[in-house]
Amino acid sequence: MDNNNITDAGQLELEERVVSIKRVTKVVKGGRNMRFTALVVVGDQNGHVGAGLGKATEIPEAIRKGKEDAMKKMVTIAMDENDSITHDMIGKFGGASVLLKKAAEGTGVIAGGPARAVIEMAGIKNIRTKSLGSNNKQNVVLATVEGLRQIKTPAEVAALRGKSVEEIIG
Repeated sequence: MDNNNITDAGQLELEERVVSIKRVTKVVKGGRNMRFTALVVVGDQNGHVGAGLGKATEIPEAIRKGKEDAMKKMVTIAMDENDSITHDMIGKFGGASVLLKKAAEGTGVIAGGPARAVIEMAGIKNIRTKSLGSNNKQNVVLATVEGLRQIKTPAEVAALRGKSVEEIIG
C-alpha cells in the first residue's frame, strides 16, 4: 500500500468506524469454535484513510486488531479545494467495483453504507459514489480505498505527461 506523507500513524489523530462484525464458526472434532471478524475503517478526516480486518474470540479484541491492521494500510488521498476528489475513478477489489465521481460544493456525501464509512473517515465532503457488482461489505470497502488511492493531483498528471498544469486543467 501507499504510505507517503505518514511518518508514524500513531501521531495522527485517528478516528475509527466499525463497518461490520461477523460471527464465524469452525467445526472441529470437539464441537464448534466461535470467532468474530471485525472490518474497521480508520482515518484522520484530512486525506488519510485505511481499512483493516481483525479476527479474535472476543469482539473488542477483534476491533482492536482491525484498527491496528487499518493503521498499517493507511493511504493518502488527493483532494481539491471543494473537499472532493480531483477526478472520477473506478476502484475495484474482488467482485466489487465502486464508481467515485467528483462533485461540486454543497453536494455532500452521496454513498452507500460501506463506501460512506471510508469517505467520511477520509474527510471528503462532496462526492457521488455508486457501488457496482458485489455488495460484500469487505470488498466494497477495499474497492473504495483502492479507488481513492489511485486518484492523482493535476500536478502529478502534468509531471507524468510532461505538460504544464494549465494544459491538463484546460
